[in-house]
Amino acid sequence: MSYIVTPKILLPVSSIDKEKWAVIACDQFTSEPEYWDELKTLVDNVPSTYHLILPEAYLEDDPSHKVEKVNYNMNLYLKNHLFEEHHGFVLVDRQTPNAKRRLGLVISIDLEQYEYEEGKDGKIKATEKTVSERIPPRVRIREKAPIELPHVLLLIDDKEEHIISNLYKSKSKLKKLYDFKLNMDGGHLKGYEVKDTKTVIEKIETPCEDINLIVGDGNHSLASAKVCWENIKKNLPESEKADHPARYALVELISLYDEGLTFEPIHRVLFNTDINLIKTMQKNMFGGSTLELYYNNETYKINVPDNPFLAIQQIQDILDEYISRNKYIEIDFVHGMDSLKKIVKNNRESVGITMPTLKRDMLLPYIRENGVLPRKSFSLGEAVEKRYYMESKKILK
Repeated sequence: MSYIVTPKILLPVSSIDKEKWAVIACDQFTSEPEYWDELKTLVDNVPSTYHLILPEAYLEDDPSHKVEKVNYNMNLYLKNHLFEEHHGFVLVDRQTPNAKRRLGLVISIDLEQYEYEEGKDGKIKATEKTVSERIPPRVRIREKAPIELPHVLLLIDDKEEHIISNLYKSKSKLKKLYDFKLNMDGGHLKGYEVKDTKTVIEKIETPCEDINLIVGDGNHSLASAKVCWENIKKNLPESEKADHPARYALVELISLYDEGLTFEPIHRVLFNTDINLIKTMQKNMFGGSTLELYYNNETYKINVPDNPFLAIQQIQDILDEYISRNKYIEIDFVHGMDSLKKIVKNNRESVGITMPTLKRDMLLPYIRENGVLPRKSFSLGEAVEKRYYMESKKILK
């Protein structure tokens, strides 16, 4: 059975200001609420995906009222016909501050063929360890939502086929759906309608490897979609399971070897800690490479293994154990050196830890041989290069 499905994609109607409509993924700038405050001022009260998401920088102990507001806005946008429907894929041409072009393809995947739990097989696999306690808040946001807005990026090893880049070469034959500048210095976005999806699906699904697609960004969001579907299908008759919209998740597919795709480290910052954390890491880390740590305007170094996969695993193991013994310590995951240094500078009792960069050609073989990486092991680009919400899809009948 095919695990790639042609979706009915919702796009904002032509009268909507696209520059205010599209906003960056909700899990970015989590320790920089000033980014989201500025964005809120920019979009004001006009139609925007900002009003359809819950930025994690604003998460509270009980965000129920915010979730209700998001669901209300989704239903309001549907009721007021702010979307137009397109049956097909969308070829995405993204320019970022650091890349002239990054190509993607918005498709829909069957969640029955996606697995995030270790030991379970699926054609689509998570790349990083899923933290179970991070799923329920996302499930609460999704379970009553009439539509989904995806920031999930899937990676495909199409080094031989060049599926997406070949589509781009024939873009003159495709209908352009949008073309606009992204807000908050996100670059530029173009989208083209792909109607001949059957041919594309066959090419994507042709490889016979046990794992065909891996999650590059949005592991927890996709896991939450899976949980929601598992809960829904418990109460469905068999006749309704095959075509229920919640069974299928909208994602953007990107070639593992796309020239505009960069693999960046996700740094760590620990709050309510001190120099003892650095001493612990210096005592327990060994290897031929070095990484920098920041604390109270000082820079420190630790030795780490040359293999970045091993280095990330060792660092995260030490941090997890250290946090378990110090209940007041909190951890955040930061994209970009500038943001890391800024956060440490603005939070006196904090330690910033730089992380190594993974090598893309080692990623898929590692997943096949070893399973998932530690959580937040890598990022596809810097924070500002993350996916902007543009396309959406209904997930309730």
